[in-house]
Amino acid sequence: MAARTIPSRPRRGRLSLRAKLTGSVVVLLTVVCLIIGVVSEFALDVFLTRQIDQQLSAAANRSLVFASNVRPPDGGPPPESLGQHPLGQNVGTVSATFSGRRLVHDDSISEHGGRLELSTDQQALMLSVRTDGEPHTLSFDDLGEYRLMALRVPGTSDVVVTGLPMKPINDTLLTVGLILFGVAAAGVLGAAVLGAFAVRRTLRPLDRVAATAGRVSELPLDRGQVALSIRVPEGDTDPRTEVGQVGSALNLMLGHVAQALEARHDSEIRARQFVADASHELRTPLAAIRGYAELAARGSALVPPDVAHSMDRIQSESVRMTALVEDLLLLARLDAGRPLDARDVDLTRLVADAVGDARVAGPGHRWLLELPPDPVLVFGDVQRLHQVLANLLANARTHTPPGTTVVTALARSADGHAVVTVTDDGPGIAPDLLPDVFERFARGDSSRSRHAGSTGLGMAIASAVVVAHHGSIEAHSRPGRTEFAVRLPVAVPAQRVHRLGTTRPQLDTAS
Repeated sequence: MAARTIPSRPRRGRLSLRAKLTGSVVVLLTVVCLIIGVVSEFALDVFLTRQIDQQLSAAANRSLVFASNVRPPDGGPPPESLGQHPLGQNVGTVSATFSGRRLVHDDSISEHGGRLELSTDQQALMLSVRTDGEPHTLSFDDLGEYRLMALRVPGTSDVVVTGLPMKPINDTLLTVGLILFGVAAAGVLGAAVLGAFAVRRTLRPLDRVAATAGRVSELPLDRGQVALSIRVPEGDTDPRTEVGQVGSALNLMLGHVAQALEARHDSEIRARQFVADASHELRTPLAAIRGYAELAARGSALVPPDVAHSMDRIQSESVRMTALVEDLLLLARLDAGRPLDARDVDLTRLVADAVGDARVAGPGHRWLLELPPDPVLVFGDVQRLHQVLANLLANARTHTPPGTTVVTALARSADGHAVVTVTDDGPGIAPDLLPDVFERFARGDSSRSRHAGSTGLGMAIASAVVVAHHGSIEAHSRPGRTEFAVRLPVAVPAQRVHRLGTTRPQLDTAS
């Protein structure tokens, strides 16, 4: 029974192709939206700043004209009407006329339209603006950011500083930024949903190709005749698409695999037929050799001792070869699917007899037997089932040292199967041999075996006989514990068949 390779599980954290494609679309769209938002905000900031600079220039000229009119020609103090403001100034405009470091006139307007008196710190900040006729941005602690421009009054040393608030621009930029963010977030979320749907729909052909490969991977391709008729649907093999190229290549590969499997099966049939024919042909000469050897052994007293010893060896080896030929013939018959003679078999008695025979053959081992209180009946070939038990016990005896404890247990499982286990506490089976333990001519290494002469067919025969009875056999081993488990279906007594292989026994699932 060949070992089945279990596919390794995917590592955690790995994303599927569908998730990667959807994530790539979302990330790309997010970056594009971010770039668009930043560029839009920057362009809007430049545009609005240019507009406020134009407004600031007009407001500064109005303040300059107003300062020139309210300033007496002789340079005396300004008139008492300091509460007046230049015509056309907007609310929130700050404007002050300075003569050196002294405030000459303050015509600032609060955001509510009233008169705004500048504090000493605010006046000092306005005095720090360069008198170059260019707009500058400064921040008042309580008024916020302002765009300021300083102009010199013609014919005097006075300086008029005018400023417009940046709050409308900042509010506009914030509002537009929030709108852009909301629209971009909604767009990215919608693109993620639609992108996932589009990617899933686009990758459906690839899913069908993967499903085809999965169905092929579940087929038992290791032995026997395999009808590999599974193919990728024709609609998924269009060479103009990438998925179609994969599907077409997979179909081509499956065709080659099918041809290889057919050739392998034909080769197996020829090899088995050759083994069967050769074994059958060897039976006659081996019988003649054994007969002549036994005849010669009767006159061993009349021949020299070395000749008598040689004849004895010829007889013993012919017996061993006959057993090997019989094993090969049995395997050939089982491979050919020939039905076995079947009847009711008391597996409890069969197990007890097999353990009793093993105790006589291996007195150096400790043989233990565990049987259920009620008999366990199966429907099968009593001779072949006895051979299975004998092979398992002989395997435990041959490949473990004296003093090893071998426990043979029989039980009936809840799913209606008879379970026979043979467990020993020997050195165990080598890990590299365990997957092939039921293959033909598989032998253990020298650390497990103390005796030579094993043909390597015992476990293969046991597996073939159990499979012919619609059962299963497994082996588990580690140092200090080796267990062979045989599961056989329990037949309903009222339903009988004359031969195994023609009709499968009905399982008794009552227990």
